[in-house]
Amino acid sequence: MRTPLSVRFLSALDSKGWLALGVFLTLTLLVVPLLNLAVPEDSAFHVSAYFITLIGKIMCYALVAVAMDLIWGFGGILSLGHGLFFALGGYAFGMYLMRQIGRDGSYGADLPDFMIFLDWKELPWFWFGSDSFGWAMLLVVLVPALVAFVFGYFAFRSRIKGVYFSIITQALTYAAMLLFFRNETGFGGNNGFTDFKRILGYSITAPETRLVLFGLTALALAATLVFAAWLVKSKFGRVLTAIRDAESRVMFIGYNPLWYKLTIWVISAVLCGIAGALYVPQVGIINPGEMSTANSIEIAIWVAVGGRGTLIGPVIGAFVVNLAKSWFTVSFPEYWLFFLGLLFIIVTLFLPQGLVGLWKKFAARKGVAA
Repeated sequence: MRTPLSVRFLSALDSKGWLALGVFLTLTLLVVPLLNLAVPEDSAFHVSAYFITLIGKIMCYALVAVAMDLIWGFGGILSLGHGLFFALGGYAFGMYLMRQIGRDGSYGADLPDFMIFLDWKELPWFWFGSDSFGWAMLLVVLVPALVAFVFGYFAFRSRIKGVYFSIITQALTYAAMLLFFRNETGFGGNNGFTDFKRILGYSITAPETRLVLFGLTALALAATLVFAAWLVKSKFGRVLTAIRDAESRVMFIGYNPLWYKLTIWVISAVLCGIAGALYVPQVGIINPGEMSTANSIEIAIWVAVGGRGTLIGPVIGAFVVNLAKSWFTVSFPEYWLFFLGLLFIIVTLFLPQGLVGLWKKFAARKGVAA
């Protein structure tokens, strides 16, 4: 008898996993909002708006890291261009936020300020409908999915893989960054989108709005972890892992790797787009710099540091690396890139399974000793 989908979905995590997820949601949806709104600012227990923005941003990064783990850890596909899908989702939602500014911009016009500055008389065709929240959310999903599908179909059909695939994804992202830097493309040039005012009619800088965005990001990350855990344990996930380990054998027994790799590639891109859409209103800006190759390489570093093929590892890696980056860029900004490079070398040489692998070794030794 076939197990119902709901039962298989609930069995994606064990009891410890559900407990950890429950603790995480309790902290992000109840404890943090209470400490921010109800506790006075001069109290040691007060959670500042800066902390909420910082952790909200890192949770967006963690979502991207999980998306990367799905293709790299379980599919064996190393992308050095996932920053593109993250930025596309951010730009799609950023267009809506720019339209919500209305006449409150510097020029008091219906068009976004950068269009007035460039002496544009009307919105480009691809901006029509951008004042609709529903249309914006649809673009957040469809644009990264379409770009990923077109690129992935031709790349996987041509059986491009390994370092060659990584280089091509890097080139694609760099080309997109150069395109978005141009003023005539209609995306704000090198300044991108910023100075947002409202979202769904609410002030984007209001503490309550910040907390809602923070909570939505936490829910999105939790839902992504559960979905990813269910996916990798399903038949699709088992075939995908088999393709990672021995693609030729999988083809020999009758499976076509193209559609499995393409499916997980598109899913990963959509998750990155959602992360980008959650990132933009919290940080308050989106520009072509998010498409830089350095950002995409950092995504791979988060996964490597945490432990690829573990799902929770990339989340840990994203938090560890970005919290370290937040401290380094304030205290020792000139040394951050050196530290990041050293961290990657240490993980590659001594921690091939990342921090999660290190913890498992420690727990195993402790168990043996006991």
